[in-house]
Amino acid sequence: MIRTIVFIIAFSLCVSTLWAKDERSIKKLRDALVALAPDVDPGEAELLSVTAHTASRDCAREYGLVWTPIFQNLLIHMGKRQRGYCGHYTRDIGERLKELKLKTLVLHWGAAFAGTIDENNCLVVTARNQPFEDGIVLDG
Repeated sequence: MIRTIVFIIAFSLCVSTLWAKDERSIKKLRDALVALAPDVDPGEAELLSVTAHTASRDCAREYGLVWTPIFQNLLIHMGKRQRGYCGHYTRDIGERLKELKLKTLVLHWGAAFAGTIDENNCLVVTARNQPFEDGIVLDG
């Protein structure tokens, strides 16, 4: 009985700490998005930030993420996982964000080292008419 109570308390502390970190991260991303340009809608930035964070967590659960990206890639190569490459995150989070029908922010597909073993994919968010290079990287 005591062990159960201790476990519940410890679990509650972990969950509340994790949620607090998410809240801070959501606020920081929202603020960074709003700072992209004077015409960025703060409500749209908030919605994008919350949706991106939620979608990333959902993907991690769906993909059965257990450790680092390199380990996840190994599990995929071994046939133990079906999804979890950065491109999967980019596509799935991007689909969720496209549903928002953004008006003041624009989504772009970003890639580093395209076509190599080190290829990495991400979403890049810019304000309307802003260069890709000035955007904010969202990496699941």
